[in-house]
Amino acid sequence: MRPNSEMSNILEKKWKTALTSILEELDKSEYNKMLFCYCFDKIPKSVKTGTSREEMPQIIIQHLGVDESVFAINEAMDLIPRKDSAVQDLLRPFVDKLSNKHEEENRDSMKENREETTKNQRLTMTTLAETKDQLKSSQPDKERKIPTWRKTIKDVLTSGDLGNKVITGKVVQKSALRTYETQQEEKRFFFYLGVSDETSCIKVMVYGKDRYQDIQEGSCYLFRNVIMEENVMKVTKQSKVTRTSPIDVPEELEVETERLIDHQKPVCSITKAKEYADKTVVSVEGTVTEIGPVELVNMKNQQRKKEKQDFHLNDGKDSIRITLWGKDTKQLRGISDGDFVRVTNVKTSHYYETVSLNSTDFTRIYKVAAANMLHTVLLMLMSVWDILVSLLRHK
Repeated sequence: MRPNSEMSNILEKKWKTALTSILEELDKSEYNKMLFCYCFDKIPKSVKTGTSREEMPQIIIQHLGVDESVFAINEAMDLIPRKDSAVQDLLRPFVDKLSNKHEEENRDSMKENREETTKNQRLTMTTLAETKDQLKSSQPDKERKIPTWRKTIKDVLTSGDLGNKVITGKVVQKSALRTYETQQEEKRFFFYLGVSDETSCIKVMVYGKDRYQDIQEGSCYLFRNVIMEENVMKVTKQSKVTRTSPIDVPEELEVETERLIDHQKPVCSITKAKEYADKTVVSVEGTVTEIGPVELVNMKNQQRKKEKQDFHLNDGKDSIRITLWGKDTKQLRGISDGDFVRVTNVKTSHYYETVSLNSTDFTRIYKVAAANMLHTVLLMLMSVWDILVSLLRHK
């Protein structure tokens, strides 16, 4: 097996050859546009203007390194744009190779973090304090890995401004298309995104419906020329949204991101939910007691079938059947009988004397942490205690 340094040298030589060929494919206008886009801010202007095209590949690799220069060229080709096979056939193998490499590094890093967490749980309080200091001292190293042309979401939320930089983030949540009216009473479309990176999460408002199909949940994008208003990032027609390589987002941060655009109705008891009128939107929580199979059912007045799945929820005082429709059935993946969950934005359904709940476009199911479960149980016990005290007083 070759040493890592030798493998890196081989990759650099191959990339330099490919990069030379890519630059030769560009005409003068495309070449100049590439050099002065944000991706190459690390290279001084005097060096850009004073270096020949033949020498430029070495300059780019020298200032950015192999990995960053591959992704910088990829972004630049999107900007120019040069998405034709003459360029992409040369570029794509390196982008794919480095994307796979980073995914493997992320997996290794996550595995190391899990192992480190397990180890830390066995440490004494003194050792934990020492470990915390070590983690703090290593944090600048992590921050240095973020390219200079990129700004983290945490930094943007702190400063309220991107400057001339860009945000790269993972789309964790996407709302349905919504509408608003202009002062001229014209109907316009928009939708929300919940976007997170390694550091924090942000609510994004995207104007227009042309990007709705292009931006997908679970994918990572680079956002530039956006507007920041009160911690909300706004994407307009002048903004650029480009798909980019995967980002490792902590699981707890993804849960926080989902809640940015999930406008939850306050949680009520199941008994209270049953008292509301038909088609009232409510949120409930309790223990999952029974999960039914996914079924295909015929829809009334429609020549198609739709997936349906029922499960039952018990909050200790009452129980109710909840029906999930279509893609909402996927939200039960990873949830089992006995799990304590919060089910938000479901709609009441009255059928004679029976009341059940149906999913909506904004229904979300969350596993509730043990601390929250204990809080709910305590509230229930306090409620029972109040009832007993009231009965004793009447006696």
